[in-house]
Amino acid sequence: MNFKSYIDAIKYKKMGNESCFIIGGWCFSVSGEKVEYQVLINGKAVKFDIQRIARRDVTQKMAKYQPELSCGFSMTIPVNPEVEAPKALELYAVSGNEKKKIVSLNEAKIEKITDTRSISYHLEYVRPEEKGDAVKYSIGGWAISEKKARDMEYQILDASGQDVDKTVRMVNRDDLYKLGMVDKEKKYCGFIVEFLGDQDKTYTFVISDGYNSVRKKIVYKEVVKANRRLSQVGTVKMILHNLNGENIVKGCAYLKKNGAKKLISRLKKGVHVNGIPYSEWYEAHKVTEEELKKQRKKVFEYQPKFSIIVPTYNTPIPFLREMIDSVVAQTYPNWELCIGDGSEGNPELEQVLAEYAAKDTRIKYQILEKNFGIAGNTNGALELATGEYVGLFDHDDILGPNALFEVTKALQKKKYDILYTDEDKVSGDLSEHMDPNFKPDWSPDLFYSHNYITHFFVVKKEIIDKIGGFRSEYDGSQDYDLMFRCIENAESIKHIPMILYHWRMHGGSVAENPASKMYAYEAGKKAIEDHFERTGVKVKVEHMPLWGMYHVIYETTGNPLVSVIIPNKDHTQDLDTCIRSLFEKSSYRNIEIIIVENNSEEAKTFSYYEEIQKKYENVKVVKWENEFNYAAINNFGVTFAKGDYYLFLNNDTEVINETAVSELLGCCMREDVGIVGAKLLYEDDTVQHAGIVLGFGGFAGHVFTGLDKDDYGYMVRPRINCNYSAVTAACMMVDRKAFEEVGGFREEFKVGLNDVDFCLKVRETGKLVVYNAHSLWHHYESKSRGYEDTPEKIRRFEGEIALFQKYWGDLLKKGDPYYNKNFPIEYGPFRLG
Repeated sequence: MNFKSYIDAIKYKKMGNESCFIIGGWCFSVSGEKVEYQVLINGKAVKFDIQRIARRDVTQKMAKYQPELSCGFSMTIPVNPEVEAPKALELYAVSGNEKKKIVSLNEAKIEKITDTRSISYHLEYVRPEEKGDAVKYSIGGWAISEKKARDMEYQILDASGQDVDKTVRMVNRDDLYKLGMVDKEKKYCGFIVEFLGDQDKTYTFVISDGYNSVRKKIVYKEVVKANRRLSQVGTVKMILHNLNGENIVKGCAYLKKNGAKKLISRLKKGVHVNGIPYSEWYEAHKVTEEELKKQRKKVFEYQPKFSIIVPTYNTPIPFLREMIDSVVAQTYPNWELCIGDGSEGNPELEQVLAEYAAKDTRIKYQILEKNFGIAGNTNGALELATGEYVGLFDHDDILGPNALFEVTKALQKKKYDILYTDEDKVSGDLSEHMDPNFKPDWSPDLFYSHNYITHFFVVKKEIIDKIGGFRSEYDGSQDYDLMFRCIENAESIKHIPMILYHWRMHGGSVAENPASKMYAYEAGKKAIEDHFERTGVKVKVEHMPLWGMYHVIYETTGNPLVSVIIPNKDHTQDLDTCIRSLFEKSSYRNIEIIIVENNSEEAKTFSYYEEIQKKYENVKVVKWENEFNYAAINNFGVTFAKGDYYLFLNNDTEVINETAVSELLGCCMREDVGIVGAKLLYEDDTVQHAGIVLGFGGFAGHVFTGLDKDDYGYMVRPRINCNYSAVTAACMMVDRKAFEEVGGFREEFKVGLNDVDFCLKVRETGKLVVYNAHSLWHHYESKSRGYEDTPEKIRRFEGEIALFQKYWGDLLKKGDPYYNKNFPIEYGPFRLG
């Protein structure tokens, strides 16, 4: 048969004249022709609505058939049982002259899948937070009504059935829409319900559409007990999040096949969102033999020679052969392999080198008079190089067969000074790929935090000749030092987002045992310090608790004035907490605070303004007379600012660490930086903001939200300084000159996306946006302005999204440069697809 198909879910929603069948699954034609569908109810063809869905899981698992990405479907088939009860349903896949029945239901089967409830919902969390003698509950999830034109209502009832005051925020669930679970007009089906209660009282959470209702008991002790089971952080949290029946079965099978040690190692690496481990993802995405054949026939217009330089030192012979073989297997032929051996007399190794050199004149080596160390041995290899470009390669690693082809392909567009690729780790026997490093495009601040580039690194030989090669005093981090000096002399850097290098893990390797290279981390620290000394930036570099990670602390030379701009409407308690934290917790003192009064209604607010200005001579209140417009209010506040740096701050924020302001300022004082954002935490110390990525939801979204404050996240990004396309203006420091150059915030964005738009405008001028992980603040989000929970607010926000897409459509289409292309934007932050 010409079809492959699977039905994920099927149900019959029986709701009078609004009844319907809902069918979800996937289907494709092996021949590649488009598949259409036909539905028969009681033997008669009927109309239906269908949404085509991207199914990357299917394209991976069925790769040999090359199915269409949009082979998934979600189908709604309206019926009216009051006119004619459905007794049989047949669903056919049709392609060309072929037809296959993929669903067949008789009356008994229809009865089994009948659901008379009109509400579909999922309760994702209930979080209690102690507030003195009270408890603040936060309930999150989504709900929709299958009844047409039915709005959802949410209630909190006490034990006597009386209403309890609550706030409701409606949330855009674009993820559900893209999965075909909800229609476009029902995307705002997510909810966050918050209320204050007592620990010893029982409450009932009610979801209703006026036709049916769902009721859930909320008991403090039971909620705390349930949450405690889910309170593990880091990889354990990820494992629990992804635990389901299918993964348990897979885990048992993996245990039986590989043993407990490998299972534990596998769990530490995390479970893929689709239950697919990275090793399977790699197998589905690696270059095919057919593609390799095509590459070998390709003749490029520009054909540079690559000198692959390798230092060897008593390399295990099997590793040595596999390393050399991986270079010989390159589909691009214009290369030379240059080996500098410092083994101090290893006949077996020398024999292998001679054997390979005799067979292929592109393989060159020299036996050094002694072991000169990693840097010296690499310089020995470099002496043999005659190519236009030099590639760094370790003696026990593996180069992907298409590595040089992809680098050459990139060089057809521009003769970049430096290129680097993504990489992964591979087991000693090369049987399992793991721990992928999917990198961003060139991110200076990430590079200052650790050597994220590592492999595969390619640079013009003329640059290496200019800087003088490797330096022995940096042994262990000699490549980090070399990269710094190359980058200082480069005008263009290209990232190729493909796994083209495999770092072998074995007992003696750094990949397997980071502690084996403790001496190298001191050398890495020195490499960073020397870079900033050469570039004239005063810094202090500290080791972080994780090996090879660094905290660069920038001096705030001259201690310039920082103008803190805080829009405010009432909520004086929040405002006072914010202001006091700046004066009492922050060690940076040269600040002025400009409170932009925005249509407050409470008399006590104005009394507070008088008091706070008397108490602190560097606090000033200015009055905004027009309607709420976040962009315009901040632009207005700036007109009163005297500082060279502006700190835009929400009134519901609070300083956590004493260096919170100085961390932002130090970064912002660099000439290449325009904006610096902070790490913001919710009241429960989980992440609210750790950078913004373009593309989520069709516009932009936060990454690492909900992660524990100490969690390292993907590639340690939440814990270290790095670059993003945008940061939130809830706590954003801006260089005055950068602000003026772009004309401030664009006032068309009254409430949402003004900060992201502003960041992108500043980036267009060539300035960097930095996320500073060491500037810590609490952000009690949206306390002071309320939620986006009314049709009017939702329409306004949708209008701002459309406006954002108008201004930045090309960038959205191209993709965020600081977010790797291997993470599909629709799957959520840092998840493979």
